[in-house]
Amino acid sequence: MKSRSRMPGPTSSRRRRALAAGLSAVAGLGAALALGSPAAAAGASYVALGDSYSSGTGTRSYISDGTSCQRSVYAYPSLDASALGLTLTFRACSGATVADVTNTQLTALSTGTAYVTISVGGNDAGFASVLTTCAQPSWASNCNGAIDTAQGIITNTLPGRLATLYSSIRAKAPNARVMVVGYPRIFNGEDCNALTWFSPTEESRLNATADLLNSKTATAAAGAGFTFVNPTSKFVGHAVCDNVEWLNGLSSPTTESYHPNIAGHRDGYAVLTKPAFGITATLSPTRAEAKAVASADSLARDASRYAAVDRTITPERFVAPDLHSPAMRAAAARAGVDLSSRASIDAADRLWSARQDAERQEAARR
Repeated sequence: MKSRSRMPGPTSSRRRRALAAGLSAVAGLGAALALGSPAAAAGASYVALGDSYSSGTGTRSYISDGTSCQRSVYAYPSLDASALGLTLTFRACSGATVADVTNTQLTALSTGTAYVTISVGGNDAGFASVLTTCAQPSWASNCNGAIDTAQGIITNTLPGRLATLYSSIRAKAPNARVMVVGYPRIFNGEDCNALTWFSPTEESRLNATADLLNSKTATAAAGAGFTFVNPTSKFVGHAVCDNVEWLNGLSSPTTESYHPNIAGHRDGYAVLTKPAFGITATLSPTRAEAKAVASADSLARDASRYAAVDRTITPERFVAPDLHSPAMRAAAARAGVDLSSRASIDAADRLWSARQDAERQEAARR
């Protein structure tokens, strides 16, 4: 039996208009999500991936999540989430390598993830071990060799690892805006810490290594269609030994060493990363920090779900020079250093440092 057509009455017309309005609203919401508008961002899912420079190591205040990840409410992911009204899943963990991020953090991503930040690569290059070597007197270490090894990994190995990781992030979070965050230069050319022996040349080479790491990371990020956030210029004037340090020098405990402090995250990283989300902050920095601090318990409860896998990550271990260790005493004996005399220690350090620099320059000319 044929159905009879009829002219639409007032009620059906209103329904159609309401349906059209609803469809338009859905389309507008989709467009807003794609553009990262302020209205669409409220409560949106934000996953923070990566290593200690994202977890907040160096801020000296960490949530109690049953791990050694050193996640801090003062870290830029927490500050950004609070300022922008986002729901944070905090997965960044001290010591994480590319493999660790892949194996322990990517399960937090989904098609509903709206925003992702990540810093990773420094531990693949041996960040802590290189600094441990270079902090020692030159007569007891081979800083240039450690830096050469790190630069080789950054140049030859890391790009492939990052490309694979970024591809996995995109596959698991296809709708997310992804921001890759780089590393600052740690040093300013002087060493004001009494128990470390970084020479100006070593500090320059370590800063150049950070630049190299940022360059390779930025290239990989661009290849994946991700945004790269470079902190280099923002941290100028705030390195270790600057008048206003945003980066800790040798600290107690040593795990705090050579990482951004609270000011480094608040005035450095958070200022750089917030605009990259493409949305408007709903809170001032002061109110955002207060909200972040108040979120400690909820962040800890959420992070504790992943505690078992997080405990498979090896924490970073910068080791301060120990002039009383057997290895150091043996090195001092070979170099003719009197360990009871700071003048003897420092004079030999300058001599050996100059000798090693000359040898490196000669090798480069060959």
